[in-house]
Amino acid sequence: MLVSLLFAFAAGIPLANIPGVIGDGFSGTFKTIGIVIILGALVGTLLEKTGAALKMADTVVKIVGKKRPEAALIIMGWIVSIPVFCDSGFVILNPIRKALVKRTCRSSVAATVALSMGLYIAHCFIPPTPGPIAAANTLFEQGLVNTETNLLLVMGIGAAASILPLIFGFLYALFIGKRVQASDEANMPAAEGEVVMTYEQLVASYGRLPSGLLSFSPIVVPILLMALSSAFNMAKLSVPVVSFLGTPIMALAVGVLLGIFLLWQSGKMRDFYNITNETLKVTGPILFVTAAGGVLGKVIATSALVPYIQENATALSSLGLFFPFLLAAILKTAQGSSTVAITTSAGIIAPLLATLGLATPVGAALVTIAIGAGAMTVSHANDSYFWVVTNFGAMTPENGYKTQTLGTLVIGVAAIINVFIISLIV
Repeated sequence: MLVSLLFAFAAGIPLANIPGVIGDGFSGTFKTIGIVIILGALVGTLLEKTGAALKMADTVVKIVGKKRPEAALIIMGWIVSIPVFCDSGFVILNPIRKALVKRTCRSSVAATVALSMGLYIAHCFIPPTPGPIAAANTLFEQGLVNTETNLLLVMGIGAAASILPLIFGFLYALFIGKRVQASDEANMPAAEGEVVMTYEQLVASYGRLPSGLLSFSPIVVPILLMALSSAFNMAKLSVPVVSFLGTPIMALAVGVLLGIFLLWQSGKMRDFYNITNETLKVTGPILFVTAAGGVLGKVIATSALVPYIQENATALSSLGLFFPFLLAAILKTAQGSSTVAITTSAGIIAPLLATLGLATPVGAALVTIAIGAGAMTVSHANDSYFWVVTNFGAMTPENGYKTQTLGTLVIGVAAIINVFIISLIV
């Protein structure tokens, strides 16, 4: 908050406007993910207290094996983030991540980075996530002059361009997981035999675990509701009930109700007040730090930095596909929001598609994904997602820079290389 205030002074924002800018940045973050974080954390606590998280971890381990939970998490994150914002997705899937770490005794940091990278790639690449779909509409309708947006083409190229960043994100998660330790790993046993005993004792403490179907329902049902709403929006079908239940807040509220049913089934309804109280104590600091990151992003976005970049954009237009990548990366690093970086870059580049030699449907789709690659490069302190990942992943900000920030640099560079290779083929 202090850095935001000092930057506002240095950037020349009028003194009378600074309190409003800070308030808008704080409230804007709460508006988008504040309630989502609270409800998602409550779902996580309910899953943990009823043993459902352990049941989910057991199911995942049976499918992928104990040796590669990171692979399961990065793929799971990539799939979930197609209809769901990466912030919400991380909060929703965090109980599975924690349970997998406990079940396999693998690095908590590696699991956090793998999940974060998988979520982030789809968030920046594949419609119906708002950023890519808005950029595609701008580039097709303005850059190609009223050409109907080919979302299927954008989704196909986005999926193909995810291959290298997924591979390098997975490898980086394994690499950094050996070098950074999260605070929640401090008390984890190291010996393999002890892990099994500890896990068995943990399962025994819950009595009988809930069924796999019920265990997954508080996570899967909200994802399906959001995916259904996104599908209806893409098809331009208006069904109020679907739109209502498909918003992240209402979808997660349904998840909470399913979690409460699990609590009732396990005979622990008397603990609900304490569980809620405990969850709010945990989420309070996370909410504040995340919102403070949103303040920094808002202050930077309000300064003259973004207009300056827009005015000097034509100087970079000779770089082809690397121009939209660099422009989005500069905007992303400067103001923190991937969605803002994507939509702003698309608006700047749309009139330049012909200059770039990309004034075709395939060219517009490639530019959309190149912008997405830039918009994931890099996530740091002015990005609310940085704080969601570091706080839920039990990491210090310093370790957040080593994991989340460097990780997004790795996948961003891998992504633009992937896009360039695709451009040579198509």
